[in-house]
Amino acid sequence: MSSTRLVRPRCFMLASAALTSFAALDLPAAVAQQAREPLPPVEVSPAQSRKQARPAGREGQTARRASSRRSAAAATAAPKPAAASAGVQTPLNTNVVAESASRLGLTVRQIPATVEVISAETMREQGYRTVSEVAQGAVGVTSGDNPAEPAAFSMRGFTNSQINMLYNGIKIGPQNMTSRITDTANLQAVEFLKGPASLISGEGAAGGSINLVTKQPHTGAIRNEADFSWDSLNSFGVHYGSGGSTNVQGLDYRFDISRASLNGFADDTNTRTLDVSGQLNYRISDSLKIWGAIEYREDRSKAYWGAPLVPIAFSGSHATSGIVSGNYFNRTDLGAVTIDDRTFNTNYNVLDNRNVAQEVWLRGGFELKLAPDLTLKSQAYGYGAERTWFNNEIEAFDSVKNQVYRERFYVAHSQRLVGNITDLIWDANIAGFDNRMATTFSSSYLDFVRPGAANFPNDFVSLVDPDRGFYGDLTTKQQTARINNEALSFEDRLKLTRTFALIGGLRVEHIGLDRNSTDQNGLVNANFPFTKDWAPVTGRIGYTWDAVPGLTFFSQYATGADISANNIFLLAPTQNLDLTTARTYETGVKHLFWDNRAEWSFSAYDIVRKNVYAAAGGQTLNIAGRQESKGVELAAAVRPIDPLRLWGNIAYVDARYADYNFVGGSFSGNTPPNVPRVVANAGASYRFFTPWPVELGITGRYVGDRYNTDANVVTMKAYTVADVYAFVDIPKTVFNAVDQARLGFRVRNITDKRYAIWGDPFYPDQILLGAPRTYELSAAFKW
Repeated sequence: MSSTRLVRPRCFMLASAALTSFAALDLPAAVAQQAREPLPPVEVSPAQSRKQARPAGREGQTARRASSRRSAAAATAAPKPAAASAGVQTPLNTNVVAESASRLGLTVRQIPATVEVISAETMREQGYRTVSEVAQGAVGVTSGDNPAEPAAFSMRGFTNSQINMLYNGIKIGPQNMTSRITDTANLQAVEFLKGPASLISGEGAAGGSINLVTKQPHTGAIRNEADFSWDSLNSFGVHYGSGGSTNVQGLDYRFDISRASLNGFADDTNTRTLDVSGQLNYRISDSLKIWGAIEYREDRSKAYWGAPLVPIAFSGSHATSGIVSGNYFNRTDLGAVTIDDRTFNTNYNVLDNRNVAQEVWLRGGFELKLAPDLTLKSQAYGYGAERTWFNNEIEAFDSVKNQVYRERFYVAHSQRLVGNITDLIWDANIAGFDNRMATTFSSSYLDFVRPGAANFPNDFVSLVDPDRGFYGDLTTKQQTARINNEALSFEDRLKLTRTFALIGGLRVEHIGLDRNSTDQNGLVNANFPFTKDWAPVTGRIGYTWDAVPGLTFFSQYATGADISANNIFLLAPTQNLDLTTARTYETGVKHLFWDNRAEWSFSAYDIVRKNVYAAAGGQTLNIAGRQESKGVELAAAVRPIDPLRLWGNIAYVDARYADYNFVGGSFSGNTPPNVPRVVANAGASYRFFTPWPVELGITGRYVGDRYNTDANVVTMKAYTVADVYAFVDIPKTVFNAVDQARLGFRVRNITDKRYAIWGDPFYPDQILLGAPRTYELSAAFKW
């Protein structure tokens, strides 16, 4: 076995060469067009680096034609390369700069890793209302809005806080403590970086990172937009945005406000969000720009905590098939379990429940070009959050009483974070080789106060039509965490030939933790307070090889590190305080061809994470010595003719625990919770270029079997769901004051499939169900 593991990474690296045959049809012409691809310049204008041309035949036709006119002379003078020029959106959107994946200003195609950027345009067309819905359309990513850990994700065999959640590249803490349900209306893009990503985002990114990018100011005429939506659950969303240049020379702005209410299918459940954001960019000179941004976000939920696992013997004719299977024992032996169809819409939460968060961001900085090849960028930020959970969180069927046991839980967060990120980017020519290096220093200070329940009121209610009641008496205790973080990183890209580049980096990080904990009487608990420090060193080394224009092979070796107990905010003094380490081998290919009308990518990876802690129910953690994850991902998109678009992706992962032994048993060989072996998405749309253009589309998603705990005794069954939609673009002659107007109709989950979408290993007695069929109307205007 050990020799096999040694050979596999080498095989992965060599696998890139075998994929060259996919380009055989384009090879003769492409070799003749081989050209040097320099790095895009580092401009003092980050907003412009994200500006993308819209697809032909849509809102962007005018911009595309203008771009064609400007480049006509150049196109006549030289053959057109297969690779897209900067700014032109490709079918898989690989021509944008992903700032969460590299500080060198590289496009997705130039990075030796798998990166996916889902743009605002795609979010609008696919009807993605929240970041969780965005993730469900990404390659190999699943998500579930478990109210204990809103916006939870699974990617490449890793879940929750093993994936860093970033806000404009800034990490605020473990995902399972700090992330919230987030409306997409104010977002420009969502970036998915796969595999250990500590080089860019630091401690915690064993499985990768997900970066939320807010809409940015642009230079030019003021553009406004407004969006409205309503669905058959009486959910609604409204958004207004505006941006452009002001009357003050060099001053650009962006402002967005959105309000949404997403009603749940379970009784008396909903999530209400409010998001207000704004940013000013002021270009003082050609070499200096300063900027400032502010954002307020709020979400208030009446939470849905899932449907309880019930014995098939008890449910009888109300037992369902195709949602869950297996045998389960917790409080009592339930035997073979099911989801009772009488609980599909049942809310077991107390009547006075609440799940609330308020967040404020303040950011500002400057970008200064010190010399033609030297740029200094700095960002200071402050963040504050208040979060509260006040719910009945456990819903466990008791087979002795034939009732549902309920247990309350309260916790609140008061979080303050300040920090700075400074980059120095240097373009140079070393012995005739183009080279770009970024040196980054970051520091932050975080203060986290967590009052929580010291008692847990409980009761029993009937499975059907329960008396929900109220929370009851509450006593609290308090925990605190203060975390200092300093990091110095170096990232470099060296072009050894016109087509071959080495990309690597190193990050040295210091993490200092101070923890305290008091009981309900204010007395300090045993072994508190305590202090602990870590100094992880992580990095990445890889290459990209442009075999022919548009065809890029890549490989990388990357490492990551995080705190072994999986949550630095709650780390106890008696827990193992060693660092968890992760490493990955990855190789793949990215191919853009057919005059930028078709694109596909493939990657294969092998990730090992050592010294892993895992949930064992309640607030208990088990130690799993090692987690191994191997898989492949394939994505493709094509526009064979102007009206037709086809796209799809599939991911396979084999994720396993190893050396996971504890008193009374072993979970070695088991699969981590919420990790399906196969995830696949596909879609197609056709546009009718009539006087009132109409577009019809369909998307489908398949998610394989998953387990809800490390024990792997209950299976959440595989499911397939599909959405259909139709757009009608109203001509400008109808609304003279509006440049673009679109009406939309969408049916989500058209077959009304009942399925399990997520399971919380801390609450293994219940399963979160996916939403049934809903109908949605929408309208969007730009002027």
